[in-house]
Amino acid sequence: MKKYKEHIKKHWYCFLLAPLFMTLEASGEFILPFINANIIDRGAATGDIPYILENGFYMLLIAAAMLAFGVLGAFFAVRGSARVAAGVRRDAFSRIQTFSFSDIDRFSTGSLITRVTNDITQVQTFLQTLMRGFFRSPVMLVGALIMSFQLNAEIAMVILIVLPFLALATFLIIKTASPRYTAMQEQIDTLNTGIGETITNEKVIKSFVREEHEKKKFRVINTALMEKSVSALKMMILMQPVSTLAINLTTLIVVWVAGRQIMVGGMEIGSLTAFITYLSQVLTALNFLANIFLQGTRAAASDRRIGEVLNTKPDISDENASMRDYKIASGSIEFRNVSFRYFKDSAIPVLDDISVSIGPGEFVGIIGSTGSGKSTLVSLIPRLYDPDAGEVLVDGINVKELSLYELRESVAVVLQKNTLFSGTIAENLRWGNEDATQEELERVCRIAQADGFIRSFPDGYKTQIGQGGGNLSGGQKQRLCIARALLKNPKIMILDDSTSAVDTATDAAIRRAFRTQLSHVTKLIIAQRISSVMDADKIIVMDEGKVVACGTHEELIRSCTAYQEIYYSQKEA
Repeated sequence: MKKYKEHIKKHWYCFLLAPLFMTLEASGEFILPFINANIIDRGAATGDIPYILENGFYMLLIAAAMLAFGVLGAFFAVRGSARVAAGVRRDAFSRIQTFSFSDIDRFSTGSLITRVTNDITQVQTFLQTLMRGFFRSPVMLVGALIMSFQLNAEIAMVILIVLPFLALATFLIIKTASPRYTAMQEQIDTLNTGIGETITNEKVIKSFVREEHEKKKFRVINTALMEKSVSALKMMILMQPVSTLAINLTTLIVVWVAGRQIMVGGMEIGSLTAFITYLSQVLTALNFLANIFLQGTRAAASDRRIGEVLNTKPDISDENASMRDYKIASGSIEFRNVSFRYFKDSAIPVLDDISVSIGPGEFVGIIGSTGSGKSTLVSLIPRLYDPDAGEVLVDGINVKELSLYELRESVAVVLQKNTLFSGTIAENLRWGNEDATQEELERVCRIAQADGFIRSFPDGYKTQIGQGGGNLSGGQKQRLCIARALLKNPKIMILDDSTSAVDTATDAAIRRAFRTQLSHVTKLIIAQRISSVMDADKIIVMDEGKVVACGTHEELIRSCTAYQEIYYSQKEA
């Protein structure tokens, strides 16, 4: 409840006015049958037309007031629940933004999407129902019972006998439904994850002609969701026939008892009509309360899942940073006895006792076989992950002592996977600096060798990019991502195999521009091609999570077997 308290306080008037108006509406529910009974017994029975018209007018006024109260109550219930849901959704999204890569891996993308959308919507629906019915239903229940006892205490006892059985049935249904709703929400996670993967990898699926395989896989997941949904929802549906049976049986008993009393003059027809209406109100109120509890069961399952997100303490934070105000100046880097595992129980570390230093402004190449730990190593610099042992230092300071904002603002990373967003080229570039001028855009694009192909488009920098950069080649996307990173004006620049899709001439031109125009920036380039790092100040050679050698191209070609193997295999190719 703590996660909703702050937002409920902001919109307290909705949570006050909605129950108030719904309670006022309910008050009219048990006044109308009483007036109607008088019209039948006193007006219709005696032919008193003025009495009928007068009381009919009162009924019309009460019905109009009930309509107004009902509309106002529904309005404030919808408004309050929607605003609370929007606030909680904002909190959940903000918390996800603080998650490290390992936090996101633990939840999965599909699960996080479900929790921020579907789960919060379930809670919103419950809040809305609660505001409309939690006070209205008890008022209607108690009011109708009181009016029933005033009309005929003997017959009213029939209702009290039925209530415990209906309450027991409701309890058993809710107890059975609760775990089924949890299973249903988890299956929605699986469905969303599957859909996301399929849409993201549509090109791969088509190139391997795997459409039918994906359809079959989706059918399995979708069928499982259908079965779990039916299993959960049929418990809610079961409430309706149970309530209907209770209403019909009770009405039958009431009519039988009342009929005997009418025959001996102990009860009038109008009173019987009013009594049946009150009976219907009592059981309807109980049914509504039962539905609130059923919706609460589903909302509780969603609430637990939302709480898991909001209560997750990110693996990586700067709460205890002692140098939050420090701004990175030189961009020197040191890995000191660094080890890392993606999974704590892994027997073999991804990085094993690595120690290496990189000076300010140096151009450093990192090379090694696939899976040697190159990308993992550089991801420790901006704290995308934290090492299990050892330290990563920037400017001679442990990165854990620095503000995450200042650290990541000073480090530009161009990842292996090039991510672009729908919008113009200029809009995508300004992710690096939203205040960048057109001249600054053109400058970084010239360094990244992107200005030429951008100008070849009819709309130039205003050219629209499709989702994920689908209308650009791999090399064009890589160069735009490099330009975007340069707009940050970083102290440290990391290219994680980010020129693999460009030709060797363009690759060489990018490196020349880096040397001449980014001499003050520490540059780390991960590459598969030795030609991309041959002219580096030094080259780090990695193998199976360890640094096996470090030096210039000339030094390594003489002394490092692993480097020699890579070099000669590429030379022969």
